[in-house]
Amino acid sequence: MNFFKTLIIFLLVTNILKAQQLPQTKLVSFELIKTYTKAELEKKWKEAGIPKAIAPIQYDVEVYEFIYNTCWHDNSIIKASGLYFVPKNAKNSPLMVYHHGTQIEKHREVGLGGEMAICIGFATDGFAVAYSDYVGLGKGEKFHLYHHIHTEAYASIDLVRAIREFNSKHNISLSEHLFTTGYSQGGHATMAFQKVVEADPKLSKEFKFTASAPMSGAYDLTGVQEGNMFKEYSHPGYLPYLMVSFQEVYKLYDDLKTAFKAPYDTKVLSLFNGQHSMGDVNREMPKIPKDAIKNEVIDEYLKNERFPFKVALKENSTHNWVPKTPMMLCYCEADEQVDYKNSIVAQDTMKKLGAKNITLRRVSKKMDHGTCALYAVLYTKMYFESFINGSKKGRKGPVFKRMLISLAKGHHVRNEKKKSKKSKK
Repeated sequence: MNFFKTLIIFLLVTNILKAQQLPQTKLVSFELIKTYTKAELEKKWKEAGIPKAIAPIQYDVEVYEFIYNTCWHDNSIIKASGLYFVPKNAKNSPLMVYHHGTQIEKHREVGLGGEMAICIGFATDGFAVAYSDYVGLGKGEKFHLYHHIHTEAYASIDLVRAIREFNSKHNISLSEHLFTTGYSQGGHATMAFQKVVEADPKLSKEFKFTASAPMSGAYDLTGVQEGNMFKEYSHPGYLPYLMVSFQEVYKLYDDLKTAFKAPYDTKVLSLFNGQHSMGDVNREMPKIPKDAIKNEVIDEYLKNERFPFKVALKENSTHNWVPKTPMMLCYCEADEQVDYKNSIVAQDTMKKLGAKNITLRRVSKKMDHGTCALYAVLYTKMYFESFINGSKKGRKGPVFKRMLISLAKGHHVRNEKKKSKKSKK
């Protein structure tokens, strides 16, 4: 009898140890939701006035939607969603992980506009592209934690793991190149992804970055970007979004409403339910973000370095570490949403800490946040391609392409001036 008990215990322990040694399955389900043909993309590029010399079209693109396992801020397992853009019949594609900009509405569609067009543009030219919905957006569980390093990073880490599972079952081969980029919040998420991976020896072996290109992100949350709280700002809703998110993680207050003045304590906070847009929140906020917050809360924030919200912002800033992988920081000086000095401070800080290959790329002096995105992406693509072509530190790209981009930028700026003159008449 004792022998059989011992045998059963031995078998149970052995099975548990084996299970712990096996990699945890990340991919829950997948579905092919779109296929874009080269003819369809050529038509779209022509309508948008995008020269194929700048954005070549080589492959049909299949778009898969993934449901996969990732972790919540307390490390419990939750489901997240994301997209995988596959250049059909391409061999040994580099993988690019793309991080999207600020979104509070849970619903996400796939189309040929906005940041989806960026992913499709890379994919039709031979890149496989991973697009995370982060936690809480798309078809994921819970709600989104805005500018939270841990969940931004693991949403991408686990999506790439799910993609690798998918690739092994569908005979999709990728090259050794792993790139990551993103715009606006996506710039911050790009930094978060790289920072978390490079700080962990096990993750560093699993994910070997070739290069990264954060674009127009808010990296210095208590320095450069903080200033937007105290002046008229185009997107005052970013402040309550940060507070709602960090309340979930750090429990800043017993009740977050007590930090807000009436009527913002009910009118604004009720909009963070996944059913509203960022525009809805901005319209309900005062023009100066701090005017929605009680005076005593603002006073405490300014004078107390240990104020919980300030501590949370510092903890989730991404400018103060040493990247081991080449990085290019893109920005536009006329950016009205994300102060361009975020990129300059990030480079300066990283270099002072010992970083060796951090490049600044000023995209434009005159372009706003939205317009800057397209041109930043074009520079990023050329930067990534230079590594594929053998560069170790990254290059700006072919002179001819850069000339075409400069001409397009000049044409855009002239058109904007004409529009501005007409509107004033």
